[in-house]
Amino acid sequence: MAIPQTLTFFQQFPTPAFTPLTSINCRNLKLTVFACSKSSDGNSNLRVSDRSETRLGLPSKGRLGTDTLDLLKECQLSVKQSNPRQYVAQIPQLSNFEVWFQRPKDIVRKLLSGDLDLGITGFDDVSEYGMGSEDLIIVHDALGYGECRLSLAIPKYGIYENINTLKELVEMPQWTAERPLRVSTGFTYVRTFLKHAVPICHYYSMGTLSNFTLGPKFMKENGLKHVTFSTADGALEAAPAMGIADAILDLVGSGTTLKENNLKEVEGGVVLQSQAVLVASKKSLTAHKGVLDTTHEILERLEAHLRADDQFTVTANMRGSSKEEVAERMLSQSSLSGLQGPTISPVFCKRDGKVSADYYAIVICVPKKDLYKSVQQLRTIGGSGVLISPLTYIFDEESPRWRQLLSRLGL
Repeated sequence: MAIPQTLTFFQQFPTPAFTPLTSINCRNLKLTVFACSKSSDGNSNLRVSDRSETRLGLPSKGRLGTDTLDLLKECQLSVKQSNPRQYVAQIPQLSNFEVWFQRPKDIVRKLLSGDLDLGITGFDDVSEYGMGSEDLIIVHDALGYGECRLSLAIPKYGIYENINTLKELVEMPQWTAERPLRVSTGFTYVRTFLKHAVPICHYYSMGTLSNFTLGPKFMKENGLKHVTFSTADGALEAAPAMGIADAILDLVGSGTTLKENNLKEVEGGVVLQSQAVLVASKKSLTAHKGVLDTTHEILERLEAHLRADDQFTVTANMRGSSKEEVAERMLSQSSLSGLQGPTISPVFCKRDGKVSADYYAIVICVPKKDLYKSVQQLRTIGGSGVLISPLTYIFDEESPRWRQLLSRLGL
């Protein structure tokens, strides 16, 4: 006789605020279901530590981890590890500050549990493991890397050969209550499970957590009534070929893996767009000393650097009778307006013993994609000695996202 296994859900959350709801036996599988206890204000009881240091969680491995370290370095926030095997590091520019390397999903979990104050991870991880918590605040939603999408994909062959759009998939007559569209996914959104504490054994007996995924909501909104979802870890691309699913809902980057497995994305079938984000615990921002100030500095550096990315400073000399006359010529060209307008100043030189300003120096910021066009237009209106320099930072009077954050915190 097989030994019954015990699966304790959400035991990875390091918090005492879990209370067993029920224990159910399904054949030889015993499942103990836990749910977060709720405080009187409706929020989950998160452990509030008495530590004084601010903690930032970063991805420990992979491309996401490497790109995160590169971005911080470009913002003059290099992470220093005394030993590459250690999971704790520092950023010397930030006082009373620790970096903790974690798996992307564990960054979200530890933000919820109060073990981290800030984290950089994928928006897909925040959506999947954040459980819809109001304690999680996206501080910066577009760090510019780690792009992927949660997308619906179907086989290129068989009855799907001429099916390319979500509308065409929905309108296929094959899908009925007795024979629904079967979608395999590894992306599970579990807030409903915690909220309603439904006996999970029922759903596992069907091999699905369909009521708890993002997929069903998306399908319902797009008119597909007859659909079931099954959960799987890894190798989702094999599910249609094995006959255990009609479609898959998975994270897609370049799409190469889908093509290599004879699958295609469904046009209009993107459930979620994702990239790296800076996320924070609302409780930490309002309760932990120094966390808000540190968040402000990190956000300012990130915004200033990302705004300057792919921007160049263009400096040139131009003959003119006055600053206003030069400005008129500059603003007559579509690519020479800069961020708020060109900066124009006289260039003084000495001729025949007299100091005069026959030239004017102009300075503008130009996007990389418009750089050559801008140089051409400058030459056309009399510009010479054109110098090009890459930009590192563009600081606004105040960070727009900082204003948004303060508003969300009620500050």
